[in-house]
Amino acid sequence: MTRTDPAVTEELASGGSAARITRASLHAGPSHGTPSGTADRPITRGAATLERDPGMPSSTWRLRSDAWEYLRYSVKRLALGGDSGEEAEALLAADGEIQRSLRALETIEMYWAGYGQRYVRTVGELLEAGDYRGALDRIGRVVNRLRGTTVPEEPRDEFTEEQDRLELATEADPRPRFEVLVVDETELADRDELRQEVLKMRSPADSFIYEYVVVPSADDAVAAVLTNPNILAVVVRPGFSDRTRQKLSRDLLETIELARSEVAPGRAPARSSLASVQRVLGLAETLAAVRPELDLYLMAGAHIEDLAGALTRRFRRVFRREDQLELHLSLLRRVSHLYDTPFFSAIQDHARRPVGVFHALPVARGGSVVTSKWIKDLADFYGLNLLLAETSATSGGLDSLLAPVRTLKKAQELAARAYGAKHTFFVTNGTSTANKIVHQALMAPNEIVLVDRNCHKSHHHAVMLTGARPAYLEAYPLDEFAFYGAVPLSRIKQLLLDYRAAGRLDEVRMITLTNCTFDGIVYDPERVMAECLAIKPDLVFLWDEAWFAFGAFHPVTRRRTAMASAKRLEERLATAAHAAAYRAQQERLFPADGAPAPDEVWLEERLLPAPSARIRVYATQSTHKTLTALRQGSMIHVYDQDWKREAEEPFHEAYMTHTSTSPNYQILSSLDIGRRQVELEGYDLVQQQLDLATSLAQAISRHPLLRRTFRVLSAHDLIPEEHRGTGRPMPLRDGLAEMWRAWASDEFVIDPSRITIEISRTGVDGDTFKHEHLMDRYGIQVNKTSRNTVLFMTNIGTSRSAIAYLIEVLVKLAERFEEEQAQRDPDIPLPDPADMPPLPDFSAFSPEFTTDGVRPDGDMRAAFFRGQRRTAVEHVRPEELRARVDAGELPVSAGFVTPYPPGFPVLVPGQVITAEVLDFMAVLDTREIHGYDPQRGYRILRSSARDAAADRTLEA
Repeated sequence: MTRTDPAVTEELASGGSAARITRASLHAGPSHGTPSGTADRPITRGAATLERDPGMPSSTWRLRSDAWEYLRYSVKRLALGGDSGEEAEALLAADGEIQRSLRALETIEMYWAGYGQRYVRTVGELLEAGDYRGALDRIGRVVNRLRGTTVPEEPRDEFTEEQDRLELATEADPRPRFEVLVVDETELADRDELRQEVLKMRSPADSFIYEYVVVPSADDAVAAVLTNPNILAVVVRPGFSDRTRQKLSRDLLETIELARSEVAPGRAPARSSLASVQRVLGLAETLAAVRPELDLYLMAGAHIEDLAGALTRRFRRVFRREDQLELHLSLLRRVSHLYDTPFFSAIQDHARRPVGVFHALPVARGGSVVTSKWIKDLADFYGLNLLLAETSATSGGLDSLLAPVRTLKKAQELAARAYGAKHTFFVTNGTSTANKIVHQALMAPNEIVLVDRNCHKSHHHAVMLTGARPAYLEAYPLDEFAFYGAVPLSRIKQLLLDYRAAGRLDEVRMITLTNCTFDGIVYDPERVMAECLAIKPDLVFLWDEAWFAFGAFHPVTRRRTAMASAKRLEERLATAAHAAAYRAQQERLFPADGAPAPDEVWLEERLLPAPSARIRVYATQSTHKTLTALRQGSMIHVYDQDWKREAEEPFHEAYMTHTSTSPNYQILSSLDIGRRQVELEGYDLVQQQLDLATSLAQAISRHPLLRRTFRVLSAHDLIPEEHRGTGRPMPLRDGLAEMWRAWASDEFVIDPSRITIEISRTGVDGDTFKHEHLMDRYGIQVNKTSRNTVLFMTNIGTSRSAIAYLIEVLVKLAERFEEEQAQRDPDIPLPDPADMPPLPDFSAFSPEFTTDGVRPDGDMRAAFFRGQRRTAVEHVRPEELRARVDAGELPVSAGFVTPYPPGFPVLVPGQVITAEVLDFMAVLDTREIHGYDPQRGYRILRSSARDAAADRTLEA
């Protein structure tokens, strides 16, 4: 028998190099930890120091399963291979991967329920003693449970026989399970007693099952909530230490330090004379910042009444140690609140009730389907429940979307809690409508809205409908890849300063930006809002987060969501430290004469808003794009300090305007149950999503054939150097701590779940690659391409098998393209990407639609409605239009021209058409262009003189 080849191991056992890399980033050698205690002793002889392998971040969901799978594969060979004892022992000593797996698992199992460190040590001791079958039996238990559930139920060695029986009795229990973290430096006997109490308190009437994870220190508590997404609650006992005694990787230790040092401003622990109380509060604040969905409980002994008064703000309840039953009931009840789906449950109840339909919808209850001779296959395909749940009723336990008072109202309140909003509203016809609702609610005719030039077309349409005047903000172009980036903060500040200098700042009402962009470029909303509010303290913000709904459910991505940023900013403005810093900065910005300092000073400073600035933030999210919801299921989240005074009534009017009186209840119920999912397992799913995307990028970058054909674009390609801070091309690939630092400091970052690959060396354009190669040949669906790039997006439904299939397909395509290149006629050159014209900026509104001829805002609505009059427009073919432009004419677009995807207009009504726009459109490879007629060409406004002549002709 010979040592297993790593490539074979990876293929057969899902371990190998991928497991080795992730294992290194959780567990490290002695130089990365503080050795003490029995947890640090080696399990087997000859275990080599585990060195960090630069690559994958710590991904415990995969690390854990891969390590156990690898052990099962390797130990099975030892147990069934027929080698002599000496040969098997030599093989065991030679296989360093077994040693590394055991050492890594001894660390990681501390942070998960179900096994424990002693279980791992026992496996190592069995291997050391040559009892390979005994070790294989124990490993097999773990693997079987991990394949069936992420919260396994396995007897522990330290359990008594009675406990074993209790555990085995619940092995097949189908109830949902979760884990509870206990922070307390207890002896092993006390931990065993805790687990015994949990088992004994279980009742058949309980809806859920939970198990304790016990850690001794604050460091370990943070490590546990970072690595174990099954933890839904934390019980803190004051008797814990501060630092871990585990050997953790440098990455995880640095992440713990970042988490503990970054409690949000304004959330500092309340003052207390007791050091123990301060330590408890500090840990509570850190855990709440990392995982706000966690419920925190304090279990204390003496002075519980005094502690309750000091700690109520952060802890849900304070218990005495003997109140185990009350704690048990509280844990189950709280999870039942997260599990509650009021509207989905109401729909289920309605479907089960016998009713008579004397209303609309013949399809309701299947009435027009199940008795039909011709369309019974509708029920066969979709299922009868879909028809039973179809209704137009708003009573009988259901609710009205336009005036919710019961189940829908509660469902939206639960969604607001999950996403960190003050108010949340469900939308059943997509984020396009959500954007129009917010614009109409907040904007009035002739008010100015600063608009990202490259935002989704729905914003441009909304501006036209409201009569607001858009002042377009230019994103930095990525000409090499034929798409835009994001709008630099300096440009936003400069435009606000320009309006202030013109005496028109009071006309500016709102700013809308896309966070994150289609290509994954993410703003720092807290910084953007803070610096803009420093110039205009009552500015309203609309963040289009159509592709970023998942961001709220990961401790790193959450910080850049609109709602989390609004909350942090509100808390920061309320602190004394901020007030002092603001006063100091004002002295620099407004010298002794009272006039503002030059714009250069304002642009160079990181501006601080006045403590009295108003936090008015709205976010629209396409829940269906990145989380579980049926198509067109979207949400509007509100964090508005002036909601009651300024926005509630106009918002409801706008909501009534754009919301159907016959909303789809299936979409609404999917939004409700999707909220349950993200509150209970969102962190787990998003963590997997990010890790899978990183593994895809790494596979392409490391595979010799793939990296010759494709290039993974990183932050260095997508973000100009002046807008990067940490300088790492793909921070998550370097570890969670690197990603944390980048997302905390850089002006722009890249969403790791999106992988953009450059395909110039394939010899085909993005549209051809998408349709003819990926979709038609292999059934791989992608949404976004550019002239020479393809965007792959992972989501919470992406699996490891899907990633493996994509890599397999890319290898086949790379082989195909290399063969074609080898057979290519050398006299026919490949298209040169440098020949692509630069991306066009927004030219300008025609002078007749501008406000003052100086600032960039214009009356787009007037241009739009003029363009609706047939006599006011003409159609011009591209070649003729180009000739007019070359001759010095300034043709004006009569409507929107929008390539889709990505869905932002290249031309808007009233915009001057330039040579740059025509050059860009001439090489555009998008098959679907809204507002452009390939037969008749561009629709442009006639000149005013010709328009007046046409009017006189009609009058005559």
